[in-house]
Amino acid sequence: MQYIGNIIFFIALVAGFGLFFRSLKEIYRNIRLGKESNRSDQKAKRWETMSKVALGQSKMGKRPIAAFFHVIVYVGFIIINIELLEIIIDGIFGTHRFLASILGNGLYGAFTATLEVLALLVIIAVVVFFIRRNFYGIKRFQMKELFGWPKNDANWILIIEFALMIAFLTMNGSDWVLQQREVLATHGSFPISSYLLGPIFQNLGNTALVYTERGAWWFHFIGILFFMNYLYYSKHLHIILAFPNTWYANLNPKGEFNNLASVTAEIKLMMDPNADPYAAQPEADPNAVPEKFGASDIFDLNQVQLLNAYSCTECGRCTAVCPANITGKKLSPRKIMMDTRDRIEEVGKNINKNGKFVDDGKKLLDDHILREELWACTTCNACVEACPLLIDPLSIIVDMRRFLVMEQSAAPQELNQMMTNIENNAAPWQYNQADRLNWANEN
Repeated sequence: MQYIGNIIFFIALVAGFGLFFRSLKEIYRNIRLGKESNRSDQKAKRWETMSKVALGQSKMGKRPIAAFFHVIVYVGFIIINIELLEIIIDGIFGTHRFLASILGNGLYGAFTATLEVLALLVIIAVVVFFIRRNFYGIKRFQMKELFGWPKNDANWILIIEFALMIAFLTMNGSDWVLQQREVLATHGSFPISSYLLGPIFQNLGNTALVYTERGAWWFHFIGILFFMNYLYYSKHLHIILAFPNTWYANLNPKGEFNNLASVTAEIKLMMDPNADPYAAQPEADPNAVPEKFGASDIFDLNQVQLLNAYSCTECGRCTAVCPANITGKKLSPRKIMMDTRDRIEEVGKNINKNGKFVDDGKKLLDDHILREELWACTTCNACVEACPLLIDPLSIIVDMRRFLVMEQSAAPQELNQMMTNIENNAAPWQYNQADRLNWANEN
């Protein structure tokens, strides 16, 4: 019977991590639904970018107060959960504060004291973020795409982090009192919990303290497992995906658009005076389906774009600087990424249900993202510049515009008129080519 707790712990550990890795596998499968994109060049630059942006959070500094508190939560939460290693060892083998035997009392005391200070800072930060998000009236947190689940998700994450840190301090505070009473061996230093919670716990008997310490210990452990598996349903996937997302980021200058290989090949053929445009190309497959121009669904986007959608933090910095959104247009770059992720999940559930994707009569275009949103974009790259994770909403907008223009001839009248003028007059304006230099004769 004395090992029943260890057995339950081990089962919970295996189940928690098993579900977590199953979710990661499903996300990986969904991302691979997109077209392959070769982003293996400039490896040194990519490692540098990932280190600066994902690990160093270099792009968060434009809003220094938010950046300061975010760093506290990020560093504090990650470092505190290093103790998860000790919890796992203690849970499996029935030890108590195993790392003390490895680090020694002095170093272990400094370690636990640091964790306590960080835990307090995390509590303060998440409270500030909760107030800021819900009561401070920041416009980008009040937009309609955040109504419902996205808003609740952000709040639940803050509540979970708060609860985990309180459980951590409760565990330490009750442990400290038991150590003072020599019920447990003296290991660690607890400057925060002994000061804030010690006086309260001093009024409890040893049995109540043991239950309190064990209850907080189990709550902290189960809470971490729950948090890990909740990430799949949350915008906080960026905790994990920020690293591959920044590594695979587009390193080309902003505003440099990619050319479609199929169009380039066609242009080269047209410009070759020796080529016979009516002759079958030797490498051509007569049964091949012609390449689709642009994107109307997630299958037409590349894998990096789908990774972008999963990595989006929904912070709204992109939308806050979007000139189209600022002037009242429907476009919100954040919503573009959220809609793309929603469609990916919709397709993923379809595959889970049927074993493969069965046409559901829906597309990313029109069913999730409206044409009005796409044509409102000025392609200024403000959203790309603002994103703290190097996400590129503009690339999705441009690919969907390409589909509308090149597959459906569905450009707005103004663009159709401009393209007709370029074709006929070699200029966007509607006048004869012979008159193009008349401006030079004006005084």
